[in-house]
Amino acid sequence: MFPVDVRFEILWRRAGAGEDVTIVMWDHHFEPLPQGFDAQAYEVTARGQAIDQEPGDQLVFRYTGTNSTQPMAYVPNGDGALANGRIPYIVLP
Repeated sequence: MFPVDVRFEILWRRAGAGEDVTIVMWDHHFEPLPQGFDAQAYEVTARGQAIDQEPGDQLVFRYTGTNSTQPMAYVPNGDGALANGRIPYIVLP
């Protein structure tokens, strides 16, 4: 297991616009846990810009390992409850 930096982004994908608008973005560093493959608790509150959504728009949650060449360096909820994890979710105002 390897340490990894992860960039999290919440994007607004406007229907037919051809480009995504960043609502909010942040980075977080994860170190491997000493007990092996188990979920790491991570919760964050981030304030993003307000948007005027229209029918057909999409909300995209994107995460990217930014400093690792390992293809599985970061997997949100990779094994779910079997690894003491939970499904990632976003609470909107």
